[in-house]
Amino acid sequence: MYSFDYQRATEPKDAVSALQADSDAKFLAGGQSLLPTMRLRLAQPSKLIDVTRIAAMKAIRVDGQTVSIGAAVCHADVAANADVARALPGLAFLASQIGDRQVRALGTIGGSLANNDPAACYPAAVLALNGTVVTDRRRIAAEDFFVGMYETALAADELITSVEFPAAEKSAYEKFRNPASHFALVGVFVAKTGQGVRVAITGAASSVFRSPELEQALSANFTPEAARGVTVSSGDLQTDLHASAEYRAHLIPVLAARAVAKANS
Repeated sequence: MYSFDYQRATEPKDAVSALQADSDAKFLAGGQSLLPTMRLRLAQPSKLIDVTRIAAMKAIRVDGQTVSIGAAVCHADVAANADVARALPGLAFLASQIGDRQVRALGTIGGSLANNDPAACYPAAVLALNGTVVTDRRRIAAEDFFVGMYETALAADELITSVEFPAAEKSAYEKFRNPASHFALVGVFVAKTGQGVRVAITGAASSVFRSPELEQALSANFTPEAARGVTVSSGDLQTDLHASAEYRAHLIPVLAARAVAKANS
């Protein structure tokens, strides 16, 4: 590891101002992706601006039909929150399945979304639940936020402060995980609302995406059988050392069926 400066921010505006003053600085949330990258010298920020002590970014609020989670809330706290589990059981379960206990105690929802790893779990929840990413300066709809592999709509000096989710009638998440990293080889989040069904897939392509075929089938018949009857093309899916595109295409309806069964239980 090389030398760098460290600054702890107490307000979002202070964190953003510190970053704007040093173009080589980086925000530090859980550090679960940034610090390993720094150890490999793939990133060498001059300063880390710690946003995990900003009180406004540590709150979880469930108000009527909206679940708001501060960007600095760790995965373990999302998983353990009873209000989140009642309103969005799929989101609470998803958080409980990220990494191991140490990762869940440090990793944050804002850090995960800003990093946008193609195999991360949270992007599937945000997209399937039609969430909104709130930053220090604007609100970004889920459909506009995820741009590509490790790419988002965030500006270089923009800070996620919270994520808002509308409540769903039913929600569930299932993933086939890498046994070492616990990242998703494929993860499927299913959400049923009054407007229909949304299904988001992570781990299978360069970025999270929705499945129109599964959404159409499940909007007509929200059953595991309807999900298993869908054929997903492997054309836009990725092949790597963990799985082929064809295998991932096979897994998607299987996991969607399991998610629907869980949502209906």
